[in-house]
Amino acid sequence: MDKVTEKTGMAYWKKIVILLCAGWITIWIYRSALAPVYPQIRSSLGGGVSDTALGSISSFYFLGYVIMQIPAGFLVDKIGKKRVLIPGFLLFAVAALVVALSHSIQMIYVGSLLAGLGCGSFYGSAYSLTAQNIPADKKSFSTAIVNSGSAVGSGLGMILSSFLVAQQGMPWQTMMYIAVVMIICMVIAFQAIIKSHKDDVATLAAQPADTKDDTPKVKEKVSIGTLFAPKMLFSYILYFATCYAYYMIVTWLPNFLATERGFHGAAIGFSSSLVAFASIPGALFFSKLADKYMNHKIKFIVILELLSAGMLLLTVQATSATFLLTALILYGFLGKLAVEPIIISWLGENAPQVGVGTTLGVFNFFGMMSSIIAPALTGNISDATGSKVLGFYIAILLLVIGTILFLLANLKKKRA
Repeated sequence: MDKVTEKTGMAYWKKIVILLCAGWITIWIYRSALAPVYPQIRSSLGGGVSDTALGSISSFYFLGYVIMQIPAGFLVDKIGKKRVLIPGFLLFAVAALVVALSHSIQMIYVGSLLAGLGCGSFYGSAYSLTAQNIPADKKSFSTAIVNSGSAVGSGLGMILSSFLVAQQGMPWQTMMYIAVVMIICMVIAFQAIIKSHKDDVATLAAQPADTKDDTPKVKEKVSIGTLFAPKMLFSYILYFATCYAYYMIVTWLPNFLATERGFHGAAIGFSSSLVAFASIPGALFFSKLADKYMNHKIKFIVILELLSAGMLLLTVQATSATFLLTALILYGFLGKLAVEPIIISWLGENAPQVGVGTTLGVFNFFGMMSSIIAPALTGNISDATGSKVLGFYIAILLLVIGTILFLLANLKKKRA
């Protein structure tokens, strides 16, 4: 029994699950807090800020996030998770302050880019911690719990932002100050809970040989041909489509509900948060189901992706608020957070064993590239057409195409 369990009665891996879930909550409260208050941001900057410019706030954040993925992963292996996470989150706190104190859209872009760089330290650190510390028979469900933090944070960010700013009339910067306080609390928690790199290495070295499957013994390079074989390439494209739809929704759904569907005040944040909160039971339910029926992961992936595309179509076509909200709830239940753990599990089983880390890095790069494109492209479409409906149709089309390509690649493999 390790010292953490002796002192607190809670195993170290359980503390890690709680800590990382809280980390995603903090990140996503920041990410989702600005979208519901785009009108207030535009007003505070003196007007004249286009939807394209507002959508680019999110794009700059995700640009920084994507840029940081590979360097952060390298640094995690080199100097340890704590030494990457803490400076990253301190930069995140500074960035949130920069956004709050900005008097121009350009300064908000700078703050968003810095926030993305800071948050970019989290992904590699978090999933290295889960890989090394969570027992093998609890990994899928525990990872779903960690991932659910993003849904909780997204929902809370939208609700708080809509209620405090849109309904209570507080300055939009209020949410940035709340984010700063939460980020500092996370830095303190990282320092208190996460083992140092030296202790972490010692713990891994002390483990029995048969428990070290997640720690590669030999570092080899995977070939480009293997890395971009059809089944791998189409899984990247599928993940790009999955993330494109999700980040388009996260960025523009509140504004879409307010400007094109007549929602007002706190109803905007509450309705938008339904997607996030519905995804929590979806992620937990389908991760359990996929673990139980391990040979049917491709079927789970294809069905969930097509159903989520259908729910987005129903969202656009809805003629009543009840119909629209039902479609949003079902999209949350069936969408990105439900299918993502299954795709990652499938990828781990099918990636070349000498290049699992590289494959996952490319996989996440493709997915996060969509987070740069989707917000700005949808804003540009809105400026050009006066509506964001075409942005929804693009997301739906990408989901259908990505799913078909993924299915065909795997059908071909079975026939072979």
